[in-house]
Amino acid sequence: MSYLGTPTLLRSLSAGIALLLSNGGCTQEPPGPVIVDTATGGGTSTAVNADPRDFAQYTELKWSDEFDGGSLDQAKWVYEVKDVWYNNELQATTNRRDNVTVTGGNLNITAIKENYNGRSYSSGRIITKGKQDFNFGRVDVRAKLPKGKGIWPAIWMLGSNDSTTPWPACGEIDIMELRGSSPTVNNSTVHYGTSNADHKYKGTQYTLPASGGDFSSDYHVFSLVRSLNQMRFYIDGNLYYTLTPADVSPYPFNNPFYAILNLAVGGDFDGNPDASTTFPQTMLVDYVRYYQYK
Repeated sequence: MSYLGTPTLLRSLSAGIALLLSNGGCTQEPPGPVIVDTATGGGTSTAVNADPRDFAQYTELKWSDEFDGGSLDQAKWVYEVKDVWYNNELQATTNRRDNVTVTGGNLNITAIKENYNGRSYSSGRIITKGKQDFNFGRVDVRAKLPKGKGIWPAIWMLGSNDSTTPWPACGEIDIMELRGSSPTVNNSTVHYGTSNADHKYKGTQYTLPASGGDFSSDYHVFSLVRSLNQMRFYIDGNLYYTLTPADVSPYPFNNPFYAILNLAVGGDFDGNPDASTTFPQTMLVDYVRYYQYK
């Protein structure tokens, strides 16, 4: 895979699992709900919204969180609380209001430099696993990102069949990953393959125009449109990447996926924070919306 000159990274998936080469850092963790697979790259489907449509034609709002309340809506999201994560990340994740809050119409996921459960940083990570699966349609996430060496925000998805089809065979879609040391560059990557030993990935980068500042200076809308045998990636409604089974094989991306929002610190993707990195750092999410067409 040509990743626009970005060097391949060495990722630690977990104890007892061999190190894999990868460009994105997010990996499958706990098992999810069992589902029935749909088509995996070929043939036809009668599934809702299987046919691709123009971006603007996805107008039927099927699910959303506007983050207008006073706390995280646990009917929609699950906290993932864990002290040690993959990829040599340095943070523990919590369900504390220090790390995950809803204020001012935003979800705030905050990384703090502190001693917490034997780790040097705390942060937050939430998922829709068991609450909401996303099928064919358009997912929009409007967010303002943190920056700084070793800061690693991510908006991504995993196949909802990961309890029976473990990563990477379940599929992973990294809609947005930011190296905090390169705050104008969004990384979009998909991970796939039949087993850990067969792990593959493919992706691209989107760089903001020079006049646009960086991803920490304003909100941007990160979108994924999935239809049968096609994925399209957009920023602020602008298409920058398309993938089909001609690019990715095997192709697990016709199945339902669940969403993940998290802010990691350190690790293989951007290295660890240095003296220039300030804390706390916060990823602000204005909304998550899922649309289909009629």
